Amino acid sequence: MPISRRASSLLFTAFLMLVFTASSPAPLWGRSKIGTASPAQSQAEILKLLHQQVEDWNHGNIEGFITGYWNSPDLTFYSGGTVTRGWGPTLERYKKRYQGTGMEMGTLTFEGLEVTMLSGDTAMVRGHWRLAMSDGKTPQGLYTLLLRKFPEGWRIVHDHSSVQA
Repeated sequence: MPISRRASSLLFTAFLMLVFTASSPAPLWGRSKIGTASPAQSQAEILKLLHQQVEDWNHGNIEGFITGYWNSPDLTFYSGGTVTRGWGPTLERYKKRYQGTGMEMGTLTFEGLEVTMLSGDTAMVRGHWRLAMSDGKTPQGLYTLLLRKFPEGWRIVHDHSSVQA
């Protein structure tokens, strides 16, 4: 059964579209709406995430706090001269340091937050963290976070925190 000229033309056009979209860096059918929010909306979402982390921390909920981090073995956390790689090891680091025997979480505050959008789905946050402990001590320091927007929302993919001496 011969194919009509019109059907042949449509098949050829469909073939060319398939070749074009399959070879493009981001296939047209797979593009997501990630990164299409305005910079102001993205900044507001990031600040909401960080405020939620403070709330979770101050309620003793480390598991809730760490949901702000990318759940990936590629997450990196730099602090105190050590590098922690991966979501699981980062969670364990927090638990050991703040929920271990004789340890206290304290009351967390973030101050001086500066959100800089690097692209539609990447941002950098700089700020100051402080813990108020029951013994009157206030460990504190600076941090720089890199965040990416994923389908589930903004997540910290790299954290570099320092402790003020």
